[in-house]
Amino acid sequence: MKETKNILYCLLVLCSLVLFGCGKKADENKPLNEVKAEAEQMSVGELRSMAMKYKNAILAKEPEVKKLADQLKKIPVTEMLGPEAKEIKAEMDALSKSISALKQRFQVYYDKLEEKGGDVSGLQI
Repeated sequence: MKETKNILYCLLVLCSLVLFGCGKKADENKPLNEVKAEAEQMSVGELRSMAMKYKNAILAKEPEVKKLADQLKKIPVTEMLGPEAKEIKAEMDALSKSISALKQRFQVYYDKLEEKGGDVSGLQI
């Protein structure tokens, strides 16, 4: 009987996590007009939460940028037009576009939060 209760509690927790998850995530592919429309409807708390998610997503990409930059520095100047350098540059370009898209969406939430008089401390990138 006690094991059955424990199993039921575990299932309940698991279902809750599946249903509620971690909420909305930072999505660099979401159209800006959709992000703006959502931001208009959000509370100050929701705006801050979304801005923080975007900030964290942006900051999470910084180590990747540094790693690629370090790899590029190791390539001799004479091989900068070679396939390895081109591949690294392409990865850096893709990462740069991703970060730019995340920053645009972050800015929407940040600006709306500021407009509504919410606390923007700790959100600066």
